[in-house]
Amino acid sequence: MKFLGYTLLGLATAMLVAVLVSLSSTDAWFVRQVDLVREPMSYIAAILLFVALFVAFRWRWLTVVFLALVIAINIWRIWPYSFLAGKQLTYEDSEQAAKATCFSAMSVNVKVKNDQYAKVAEQIRQIDPDLLFLMETDEKWIEQLEPVLADYPHVDRHPQPHAFGLVFATRLPVTKSNIVENTHRDTPTLYATLQPGSRPVEFIGLHPKPPLPTWNTEMRDRNIVRAGMQTPDRLPDAFVMGDFNDVPWSRTSTKFRGTGKWRDPRIGRGAYPTFPSAFLAAGWPLDQMMLKGDLELTGFEVLPDNGSDHRALYARVCAP
Repeated sequence: MKFLGYTLLGLATAMLVAVLVSLSSTDAWFVRQVDLVREPMSYIAAILLFVALFVAFRWRWLTVVFLALVIAINIWRIWPYSFLAGKQLTYEDSEQAAKATCFSAMSVNVKVKNDQYAKVAEQIRQIDPDLLFLMETDEKWIEQLEPVLADYPHVDRHPQPHAFGLVFATRLPVTKSNIVENTHRDTPTLYATLQPGSRPVEFIGLHPKPPLPTWNTEMRDRNIVRAGMQTPDRLPDAFVMGDFNDVPWSRTSTKFRGTGKWRDPRIGRGAYPTFPSAFLAAGWPLDQMMLKGDLELTGFEVLPDNGSDHRALYARVCAP
């Protein structure tokens, strides 16, 4: 029993130190990864707290306080992404949507080493989005998806062998599209100006590098924030989709929304985790979608498993 008590104290102390350090401005990858696991960490801390209440040892109440602080700090960070918080973006009702120009959009991180080509292709056919943004596409993936891409009059293919290839396909009229290297030669960003109705709309497709050993987040954060601050045509109506390799409650995504005046459909609705696909209950929302200006939504959802390690994201966007 004494060993269990000290184990609980050790875990509580480590978790509290981790969440306190994660509030700093460091770009160290091992610190920034705490942002990704705040929700499952809170569940684990709650279980440990419950156990600590029934284990008699000298530092029991200190352990309980530490675990309570872990839960409180994490809830404070992720609170806007719970159904209890106020919504930042309200879905249009059917009457308003009937007067708008609406189109569907879908983003899919296919996972470059994944070989479930048919499952991904079938899901794309079923959803049949007007705009499709694919990530981690190498030459093999593009070759396998060509029958699907053939249904789109505009396709930009940017294959890469190491997880940062892109494909942009759409039926919407395209004024221009461009793939740029905002911060690093192998992490491209897609910009496109579309004309779904009487007003042009800009689209951003984003997939920066994740926080991993030897990959601190300075470049990722700069990529995300730059993408959102100033679109090429500086149009008031714009939306972004992609695997941010970041969660919505991080300081980077928060800065992205604030500087670019983006609205997030997750706020006030829930986290909508997309990764890992097989364990969404303990997962986190790496794939994001936001919009700004007069654009609204009539639909937003995480799609069923398609064989990748990420779930695809679907949205129905309306331009009044």
